[in-house]
Amino acid sequence: MLKKTLFSILTLILLLVIAIAIFLYSKKPNYKGNEHLSGLKNAVEVYYDDYGIPHIFAESEEDAMMALGYAQAHDRLFQMEVLSRIAPGRLSEIFGDKLIETDKFFLSLGINENSEKVLSQLDKNAASYKMAEAFLKGVNQYVAEGKTPLEFTILGIKKHDYTLQDIQNVFGYMSFGFAMAHKTDPLVSAIKEKLGDEYVKNLGLNIDPNSTLIKTYPVKDAVEISKAITYLDKVNPIPSFIGSNSWVLGTQKTKNGKVIFENDPHIGYSQPGTWFQAHIKTPKHESYGFYLALTPFPLLSHNRSVAYGLTMFENDDIDLYIEKLNPNNPEEYLVDSTYHPLKKRNYKIKVKGADEVDYTVYETHRGPIINKNVPEVKTSEPVSMYWVFMHRANKLLELVYGMSRANNIDEFKKFPPLLHAPGLNIMYGDIDGNVAWWASGHLYERANNPVTKMMLDGTNSLNDSIDYFPFSENPQAINPEWNYVYSCNNQPDSIVSKRYVPGYYLPQNRSKRVVELVSSKNDWTQTEVENMALDITSPVNVDLNRILIQSIGKQALNETENKALAQLKSWDGKASTNSVGQTIFNQFIYEYYKAMLEDEMGQEIFNQFLNTHLEKRMFEPLMKGTYGIWADDITTKTKKESVADIQLQAFKNTAKRLENALGNDVSKWTWGKVHTVEYKHPFGEIKLLRPYFNVGPFEIAGTNEVINNQIFNISEAVETEVTSGPSTRRIIDFSNVEGAKAILPTGNSGNVLSPHYKDQAQLFIEGKFVPMLMNEEKIKSGKNVLKLVP
Repeated sequence: MLKKTLFSILTLILLLVIAIAIFLYSKKPNYKGNEHLSGLKNAVEVYYDDYGIPHIFAESEEDAMMALGYAQAHDRLFQMEVLSRIAPGRLSEIFGDKLIETDKFFLSLGINENSEKVLSQLDKNAASYKMAEAFLKGVNQYVAEGKTPLEFTILGIKKHDYTLQDIQNVFGYMSFGFAMAHKTDPLVSAIKEKLGDEYVKNLGLNIDPNSTLIKTYPVKDAVEISKAITYLDKVNPIPSFIGSNSWVLGTQKTKNGKVIFENDPHIGYSQPGTWFQAHIKTPKHESYGFYLALTPFPLLSHNRSVAYGLTMFENDDIDLYIEKLNPNNPEEYLVDSTYHPLKKRNYKIKVKGADEVDYTVYETHRGPIINKNVPEVKTSEPVSMYWVFMHRANKLLELVYGMSRANNIDEFKKFPPLLHAPGLNIMYGDIDGNVAWWASGHLYERANNPVTKMMLDGTNSLNDSIDYFPFSENPQAINPEWNYVYSCNNQPDSIVSKRYVPGYYLPQNRSKRVVELVSSKNDWTQTEVENMALDITSPVNVDLNRILIQSIGKQALNETENKALAQLKSWDGKASTNSVGQTIFNQFIYEYYKAMLEDEMGQEIFNQFLNTHLEKRMFEPLMKGTYGIWADDITTKTKKESVADIQLQAFKNTAKRLENALGNDVSKWTWGKVHTVEYKHPFGEIKLLRPYFNVGPFEIAGTNEVINNQIFNISEAVETEVTSGPSTRRIIDFSNVEGAKAILPTGNSGNVLSPHYKDQAQLFIEGKFVPMLMNEEKIKSGKNVLKLVP
């Protein structure tokens, strides 16, 4: 009897295992065989290389675009689904009530409604429109006939067709992801309100409070608005766009006398990653591109003649207004002496496992009221948002299509002026020896707020005055005499634009290193550029470390402090995983900020300050004593501290915190122990699923604001969780285009059952690259070919 029972149990277990195996196999993507694709004029061959990158060979561009849509859906359908839900506020429908406030926020922005408007104005005979439609045909045929991703089954999502409005919504979300004003403007206003003009002068904003603060409206809850946006950013399942590197070396800077192009956009890490790689070849067109999921044209691309890429411009394209409502009718707002009705948009938000949520968005003529979305954040005055993206003609579809089809600089340079928002540095190099960059986006100035860093008084119509500049005055450079162009999200000069463009630029650390390296020689090779993209040295931190060592001087130190000081003295400024000096210096940054700023700012404003670009910009001048007003500890009434006093105290606090966290053996305080990265899937929050859907964690070299920019928030926590970094690295040497290389942080597939879900992850950690194949013979020697037939 016992044997029969055990046999029955084993049989059931075996049957269950077989059933699960069959089920999972049914979800696994297929990279070879024949599939029918309705609407094709001719058969299309899709060769998948060793990293699951599709190489599409078609007889016409329309066929190629259909195949691209099919291939993208094949590997990224769940990511497409999530992206399509952001703008119309439909994340809660699949993820539950945790994302209700995120849905409310994106509904309030009105991206979905703006997309409807843009679509009504598109030329349906334009090539960009027709090719986008062809792409969607391929996507939707895979939706109808292809395999259903595991996530759809687990979440109970019903598959559905995607539309051009979904594509426009993805572009809209991308555009908002670049903006920084919504986090920083309220914070600056809060600091001004609490501490006054002199402290605002000492924030590193390069603004004149005497001319700008008069025009703003005091708001006691300003920091709460900044907190609200930061909160929503953290719970959003889709990564934000952060910064980037790019440098393009002219013919006189390279050994082979041809342009070498480099680009690595910095975006929030996630799984799947940001980019889907694909190579297309037709009789009239060829491109190797990097695509956002659910978009038909690549934002980063090259062919045999041109290469282009993007970095974030970091200009300010958002203004926030403090509005005053009618006390007798809260649906009216005051401008000058007249009350105007607020526009209303009503929504019903579907929530998984809960009742629908009614939500109303109120708008002024400037834009939506944005600060009533997070229940944890209480603010008294309504804040409306003017966003360039909503107020200027949207030609993003035409722009991205046009760049991807250009074959020389004369064709290409027609397109950067089409970009209204977000602000992007468009980087360019070509086979003919041209190098260029255009700071693209519609730039403007307000008469009453020329530097745009403060919140404005919405009751004064003069604050609506706006002057947009012609594109010819945007910062740009074409074939400069120094023979290279670069961008690391730093402030452009004023030579072309005749003014410094206000924005939320990052500090000089990366740009200084790029210029230092590029200027050092004139015989660069592709391999050397690959190595430069992995550089982990901060020349700025090396200089600041000398200042710290000098401030410590011969002060009395305990044993641990003496050992930590010895590590700093021998530190080479590199953020390698085995570096102890990097661990100490990184913790010192937080301790120094805390000792310098928290007594004046207070804990709440200080913590929010750490979530903005101000944190990165202020460290160098604070270390050099430029903003001395912050040095004195206002809690010590009988002593006036100097910058050196604060540096010494921060160093002692650093040693104590590290000793408590890592032990008293200073030699074991290595950077890799505390600096790790994990690429997170939305399912990774479920402990049982985390090992299968997340990728990592890994120890990783690099740090904030080195060329290998591994980004994390500074905090008192010793262990740092990298949240953003290079979303890809691309190097194209026009002396050997077929030898171009790139890398993704995880893999080209978003399907957890694909062998290409994470096959690049270890290579990325090790600083390696994979080929961007364009040689047809080599591509077609591969074994994995999917033939799409009419």
